[in-house]
Amino acid sequence: MPVVDVDTHIDEPEEAWATMDGPAARFRPITVTPPAGTEAPGFSSAASRWWLVDGRLRQRMIRDDKSTGTTLESRELLDVRVRLEHMDRSGVDIHVIYPTFFLQYITGNPEVEVALAKSYCQYLARKCSESKGRLRWVAVLPFLDMDASVELLRWAKDNGACGVFKKGIEHRKRASDPYFFPIYEEASALGLPICVHTGFGNPPDGPVIGHGDGLTGLPVMDAFHALVLYNIPQKFPNLRFGFLESGSTWLPYVIDRLKAEKERRHWIRQFDLGSELFRSNRFFVAIDPIEDISHVLALGAEDNLMIGSDYTHFDTSAQPDALQQVHQWVEQGRISETVARKILADNPSAFYGF
Repeated sequence: MPVVDVDTHIDEPEEAWATMDGPAARFRPITVTPPAGTEAPGFSSAASRWWLVDGRLRQRMIRDDKSTGTTLESRELLDVRVRLEHMDRSGVDIHVIYPTFFLQYITGNPEVEVALAKSYCQYLARKCSESKGRLRWVAVLPFLDMDASVELLRWAKDNGACGVFKKGIEHRKRASDPYFFPIYEEASALGLPICVHTGFGNPPDGPVIGHGDGLTGLPVMDAFHALVLYNIPQKFPNLRFGFLESGSTWLPYVIDRLKAEKERRHWIRQFDLGSELFRSNRFFVAIDPIEDISHVLALGAEDNLMIGSDYTHFDTSAQPDALQQVHQWVEQGRISETVARKILADNPSAFYGF
């Protein structure tokens, strides 16, 4: 089984929007920087670069390659060979790549979202095809247009995508909202998992949930809660769900809240919270190296845990040596070799369908 880093990123270059031609060209993001010697109030110099898209400014971070251990070529996939060489040095066989640009709310215009998602997916498909299967990517879909989303999802599957990127809350809709059912149905038919990743999906005039310096994992936790509460996995019995870049030690709290809901409002809440919670719902969770792994294993999730480094990013979710720490847990006697193999290889392969 290959060693899989289940959560890495691309810092999108301008080239990612190159296929936005014809009428869609007017939606192409443009990089904006403030005048020399100035920076936006309240932001560090690392956030002094912006994307201008659909009339709004969205942060385009300036990376510190010394901190992340990356290079411009590896971060932006300008040179696939450089990223593969870095993976070799880290002992990683596969990187699963998530976006950076789409971690925040972008637009309320379906036409803009369709053009952006198509161009992004085409860039990732082309670049990852150069890696002989070592770079895999999750599809970004234009959720404002369900027909376009289903069409793009089919194209993405045919061109190497291994999952569907989704924020926990999108356009004020929880993950349990029937609005998303066409995507869930198609993803299930294609054998692609729904990858619930941290991010901010509400428009700026909506409630702020897990944004900026706050607890960015809150929408992910809400997605776990909503999917169980409304029996969504039972409606799509072949669909896998992943919860990424929010750690895992929130699980006892969310499970306790579900237990309270089931016990105190049992006349309207009918869902299963048995010992096979993770297995029966096909839930997979990416752990954080800073956590106490023993507490998570006690939940019966041994066959459903994975780990990612957040490669290219350097924030509270990022740990460049995350996968190496799993081996240290074995040396420290915290987990067995069997559990380590499951976290690093078996479980990610089962989740993404490698």
